[in-house]
Amino acid sequence: MVRGLFRLRAFISIGSGVSLYGKRQLQLGRGVTIAHQVTIDALGLGGIEIGTSSSIGSFSLLKVSGSFANLGLSIRIGENVGIGEFAHIGGAGGVSIGNDTIIGAYFSVHPENHNFSDLSAPIRLQGVNHQGISIGNNCWIGAKVTVLDGAVVGDGCVIAAGAVVKGAFPDNCIIGGVPARILKYRHE
Repeated sequence: MVRGLFRLRAFISIGSGVSLYGKRQLQLGRGVTIAHQVTIDALGLGGIEIGTSSSIGSFSLLKVSGSFANLGLSIRIGENVGIGEFAHIGGAGGVSIGNDTIIGAYFSVHPENHNFSDLSAPIRLQGVNHQGISIGNNCWIGAKVTVLDGAVVGDGCVIAAGAVVKGAFPDNCIIGGVPARILKYRHE
């Protein structure tokens, strides 16, 4: 906690080997825990916001922009969110994770897609498009889940380990598979 008080003047806990870039665009709530060897790069149009009492697991990467030439949008993580180790959260098209959500290790979020329709040009030169990603409040997301651009996950959802999520899902459903689909609802 002393390292957090010294570096960011807030009551937070920062583990060893943490790298913080774009600190002016980084907002951390009270009681945030950033574990060992985490990299946070808030450079972007809206930066990164991590809500009160949330935690980021060791060896995770939160990065809003891939380059200075194409600044990303933002990453918004609500209050009381727990993200496991080895998470990769990109914020190019905007990511929002609601309050009280718990997330397993190796979580992967990609709010960006490459354009590829022009067969005469290399894919890497065709640009990108963004829709953004929204994950609701009070969700439980298993280990090794990948969330792709355009995904909208409602409140109270459970996502099975290893799922690849794209598309819109209503509140209180249980999601699983590759590609993910609704398996049932929590009240069933």
